[in-house]
Amino acid sequence: MTRTLKDAGREKTAERLLKSSANKFYDPDVDIDWDAPLVPGKHYIPEHRSSLYGTDLWRKLTPEQRIELGKHEIASVATTGLWFEILLMQMLLKEVYETDPTTSHAQYALTEVADECRHSTMFARLADRIGCPAYGPVPALRQLAKLLPAISYGPARYGAILVAEEVLDRLQREQMNDPEIQPLVRMVNRIHVLEEARHVTFAREEVTRGMAKLNRAELVYQQFLIALISYFVTRAFINPHVYKAVGIRPRDGVEAALNNPNWQQTIAYAGEKIMPFLQDAGLIGKPGMYFWKKSFLLPAK
Repeated sequence: MTRTLKDAGREKTAERLLKSSANKFYDPDVDIDWDAPLVPGKHYIPEHRSSLYGTDLWRKLTPEQRIELGKHEIASVATTGLWFEILLMQMLLKEVYETDPTTSHAQYALTEVADECRHSTMFARLADRIGCPAYGPVPALRQLAKLLPAISYGPARYGAILVAEEVLDRLQREQMNDPEIQPLVRMVNRIHVLEEARHVTFAREEVTRGMAKLNRAELVYQQFLIALISYFVTRAFINPHVYKAVGIRPRDGVEAALNNPNWQQTIAYAGEKIMPFLQDAGLIGKPGMYFWKKSFLLPAK
């Protein structure tokens, strides 16, 4: 039996988002010129956003190798984003499964699933077009993440969606108007940013509503779960095998990146919009503080 009680505020938001989705959406198969040649010498990410920027390993790379590393890092981020969006779709479908499908809330959730299907295809095509593997997360994390749709619910479910989406969104907003970045990458970023704005509104309101209903025991679980998921999200962005593309042993690349103040600052920068919201909502607390700090989204001290 589905939930049939309609929340007026939730329905109003969903109705507005449905109208926005109908008025403006993108089809990457049509709106991106996938046959356009890549521009020689253009970067795929800003150099200062590379995981190795400023390290001894970075200083040993030639300008061409730095571009090549950035190409593989953007492919890793894109295919990891694809992986998380598949998990997101499973979580949204679970929500719809338990909800009255005649509500605007359920219908917007389905609309978001449709958006994410297009985004996942777009990210896959990007990696293929620039000649990179579908890196995604490491195998152990891919297996572990299968539990996520089963163990997540309420504010932590939507909060985790927000962390993954808003961290990526912050970096994409920086890149989509950067003339030094490949036009193909800029267009992919622009489409994702414009459509994710609706998804962020939807998820933020669900977090706020859900937090008001939690008892103490549930709050502890929610605070721990979102911190754990966020830790894995930030760790997953760069697959260790990207470093092989420029002759760096994966374990050396990972060690350098995790100890790189510039990379830690990049993750903190990417989380600057979402972290204050989660703190104000009450989702950041002592049960998950170890993982928040390890994720680089909060300072270690």
